[in-house]
Amino acid sequence: MRPVRILNAAPRLYRLHLRLSIHRPLVRWQSTEITKPASSGDKPYYVTTPIFYVNAAPHIGHLYTLILADIIKRWRVLKGEKAILCTGVDEHGMKVQRAAAQLNIDTQSFCDQGAEMFQKLARTANISYDHFVRTTDPSHGDVVQYVWNRLADEGHIYLSTHEGWYSVSDETFHPKSNVQLMKDPQTGRTMMASKETGSEVEWISESNYFFRLSAFRQRLLEFYRTHPSHVLPGFRTDEVVQHLETGLDDLSISRPSQRLSWGVRVPGDETQTIYVWFDALINYLVKAGYPWAPADAEARGWPVDCHVVGKEIVRFHAVYWPAILMALHLPLPKQILAHGHWTLGHRKMSKSVGNVVNPFFAIHRFDADTIRFYMAYDGGITDDADYDNGFVIRRYKCELQNALGNLTSRITRGKRWNVKEAVQFGRQHNIGSGELHDLWQSTRVEDMPATVDGLMKDLQINRALQHIMAQINETNKYLQMTSPWTMDADTNAEADARIKVIVYLSAEALRVSGILLQPFVPDKAALLLDMLGVARDRRDLSSASFGADDSYGASVVDLGKGHQNVLFPPLRSDE
Repeated sequence: MRPVRILNAAPRLYRLHLRLSIHRPLVRWQSTEITKPASSGDKPYYVTTPIFYVNAAPHIGHLYTLILADIIKRWRVLKGEKAILCTGVDEHGMKVQRAAAQLNIDTQSFCDQGAEMFQKLARTANISYDHFVRTTDPSHGDVVQYVWNRLADEGHIYLSTHEGWYSVSDETFHPKSNVQLMKDPQTGRTMMASKETGSEVEWISESNYFFRLSAFRQRLLEFYRTHPSHVLPGFRTDEVVQHLETGLDDLSISRPSQRLSWGVRVPGDETQTIYVWFDALINYLVKAGYPWAPADAEARGWPVDCHVVGKEIVRFHAVYWPAILMALHLPLPKQILAHGHWTLGHRKMSKSVGNVVNPFFAIHRFDADTIRFYMAYDGGITDDADYDNGFVIRRYKCELQNALGNLTSRITRGKRWNVKEAVQFGRQHNIGSGELHDLWQSTRVEDMPATVDGLMKDLQINRALQHIMAQINETNKYLQMTSPWTMDADTNAEADARIKVIVYLSAEALRVSGILLQPFVPDKAALLLDMLGVARDRRDLSSASFGADDSYGASVVDLGKGHQNVLFPPLRSDE
């Protein structure tokens, strides 16, 4: 069926204007380049993922972005802060329109199916999202048209003729310098394609509306000179600056509705449909309740604290998006985390090549926490990472089963000691005056929360997880070296005291690690803390300090025997 998406929200927009004018004029920030911290404690930490196209099924790269954003959100909640995670789907654009037409499916029904798939992925991966965006929702279209009108009223939009190389797959025009003749790897057909993405491009000449992006080039350069860490890793900020220094053209922000009918119409011009990326970026404002009265902005979460994006869409978030916000006189997002790609066999994943990892299959085989752990531990923030089931198995066995799981079983199932008694003993005695390796062990546990918090503040998520696991491995070494199971506590009071010190220091490492692991592996961390008997109200970051809790030690779950009820049981298959 031919897709027809005519969203004209004039009546609703009038009511939107009226509602705001009854209260106060729209908030207008004069200094848009400076990202200021919230002035009150009411502002939630606002983290977002991009909204994902529904033209194809979710892949492992989508899952990685979701996991990173979820870990960041959960860490903030662990610290006792309010936090909001926004994700969702982009249902507009040429490639969605074409995908539905190829399947001979009503476009809205096609989008409904795609949206459900991404919601299912988020649920399956235990993503604690607060908002799920759908760009076909009328409320989204209302705000997109409202933003358009504001920009047009201030002279930031004009109509002109545009021609260039356009990629439907990338939903963007590519400059002449960035296209070349290539052969399709699947068919061998010669085609014009983007050097950067390999996507086919076609020459288009048409009338479009333009956003005066070039007018913001200098302000963007000034912003990045004063905010060199705005895009992380830092070298990606350098890449943005280099792009800006080469010049900046105005941005085509509409397409003829004769060619693209599935989208939000340009207000007052039914012959034009708003460009999908302009449409999509506004979602971050929509879910923050924009347009808002001045007093409401921070309470609703604005500005965004962290956009989590793949490296291929940095330009949209680090150039187009801040320029639009400057034009709207709104504060800019505080930071962008741009991660690398996941490859398979060191080749970029591609649906056409057939080397895409199905995230549902991966989670079904290994469970959500195992995949969350693997992707957070080995995922590429700076560089790309290569996915392999063998790597998942190796990480499960080495880090989860043999390190964390084994340490948990050794401590909670010990026949020669009682964890509760060891905790009480440890709290009542100055164990820092004991043997040197006891002091080292306690110091490692004491230092761990601050170190991990610092890494999370810098959005070095993989290093934060690696540091926690390094302390687990050191605790295993400490336990092996001290070998409390060889001591006879029944006939020797000194041996009994020694066992309790060792068990206490090891249990503290487990308790603190368990608290810190909650954002990464929420279900397994909760089970670990249950095995230690840590109360539910003592699992926040303020409790993750050495000696902060003397009430734990009695498991609230059946610890079982052998492989029964262990934290990380043997895998069903090592294939």
